[in-house]
Amino acid sequence: MATFLPGAVWIHILMAVVSYMYELITKYRLLLAGVNKIKTPKQIDELIEIESDTGTWYRRCFVRIRTELYGIWLTFMRCFNYPVRDNTIKLTIVWFTLSFGYYGLSVWFPDVIKPLQSDEYALLTRNVERDKYANFTINFTMENQIHTGMEYDNGRFIGVKFKSVTFKDSVFKSCTFEDVTSVNTYFKNCTFIDTVFDNTDFEPYKFIDSEFKNCSFFHNKTGCQITFDDDYSAYWIYFVNFLGTLAVLPGNIVSALLMDRIGRLTMLGGSMVLSGISCFFLWFGTSESMMIGMLCLYNGLTISAWNSLDVVTVELYPTDRRATGFGFLNALCKAAAVLGNLIFGSLVSITKSIPILLASTVLVCGGLVGLCLPDTRTQVLM
Repeated sequence: MATFLPGAVWIHILMAVVSYMYELITKYRLLLAGVNKIKTPKQIDELIEIESDTGTWYRRCFVRIRTELYGIWLTFMRCFNYPVRDNTIKLTIVWFTLSFGYYGLSVWFPDVIKPLQSDEYALLTRNVERDKYANFTINFTMENQIHTGMEYDNGRFIGVKFKSVTFKDSVFKSCTFEDVTSVNTYFKNCTFIDTVFDNTDFEPYKFIDSEFKNCSFFHNKTGCQITFDDDYSAYWIYFVNFLGTLAVLPGNIVSALLMDRIGRLTMLGGSMVLSGISCFFLWFGTSESMMIGMLCLYNGLTISAWNSLDVVTVELYPTDRRATGFGFLNALCKAAAVLGNLIFGSLVSITKSIPILLASTVLVCGGLVGLCLPDTRTQVLM
């Protein structure tokens, strides 16, 4: 009786024949081209295929993960082998120094500008001393004022916004505060007599050593009543970062136009050295506008270094190590950014000389190391 093979078996036989014929044709073509030896790459997942037949599911998962991590580790270590070992070490220094200086100063800039703002704001403070007001109504914004030894009799503060106003040693008799909001406003050693507070946000901490006689509080506001219009410093840090980011645009345009003309290394080293020099001149910044201008200049120069560094990194690694090397350097970049934020953030309230000198030194040294990298402008990718 005739025996017929199942259709699946015939399909496997047909595929094997096709694969064998393809292999013969490939070898024949290579022999015609003068190639008599074919190097077969070592399969790193041979152990996985063995385990898939005999091991349990969790054992197979463990072996697969271990084998993949081992393969990643081998590829990573190849970035430190000849002929790319020296390039990896130099790129590590350049990536670390550029990231450390750039992200560190990005945190430090807005906080160092705040004292300059406060000094300029203090110069505009209006001082009112030892005067007396009676039967009055105030319904406008009072800002940046210090009232000392004042007497207010039968006064009405209706819908007033107090912004950085301080009352010292003052007396309020039969006054009314209604629909009042305040920012950085305090009453120090003041006396309130027959005074009504209705729908105000005056918290107890705003009355420092003050005395109340027959006073009433109604409908006190709860929660934060401050808006961006009331407190400029609330969005100041975002505004400074926006200006710094806006300055990146011309830096990108310049780097795109000059990258192939002057070379990657010249742009990389030159931008980092110039960034370090611009940081040093921050030492002489005495005004808010000057510091913001230096921030924009610094960001515009630094972005050219970032662009050229990306190109150089990609061109220095061969194909089989390019992704691993670039990923390692980017991870190092993030670690340097975190370290820069911690160090520069801790120095904000201490002194501004140490962050400036540190950033300048780091950037200049990194730029000099970058100039020692091989020139890849005319090099064919490996």
